[in-house]
Amino acid sequence: MILANSVTIVLAGTIMFFIFSTEKTARLAHLGIYVQNLELMKEFYTIHFGAIAGRKYINPGKGFSSYFLAFPSGISIELMNDESRQRKLPVISWGHIAISVGSSAEVNRLTGCLEKQGIEIVSVPRMTGDGYYESLIRDPEGNLIELTT
Repeated sequence: MILANSVTIVLAGTIMFFIFSTEKTARLAHLGIYVQNLELMKEFYTIHFGAIAGRKYINPGKGFSSYFLAFPSGISIELMNDESRQRKLPVISWGHIAISVGSSAEVNRLTGCLEKQGIEIVSVPRMTGDGYYESLIRDPEGNLIELTT
């Protein structure tokens, strides 16, 4: 029993050493999205998803402006507009942004509300094969947003 406890203490001590001695792991800081209409997109995310917009950043020399939108979960989106890039915005390469709204009832309610406001519903609320209850919409500039529980 003494030997087993000694081994356990050594292993637990080794784990604790690595937890406290190594640098923190990387984490997602925010998502950056280039948009055409900065104010419209800020309103969309603040009104429908409860994001809190920071103050508008403007760099007149570069024709760049942005808002950081903070969600209650701690995730942030930076909406960016670059006047010099208006004609050559980058192609969006991700599939979608997933926003958890808390429950299947809220997925249903918000999807219906957005549809009534003319927002494109790509996929109606449903249970997916991987076990998520979700719908898929497009924001006013065509980015795919997955509403999930």
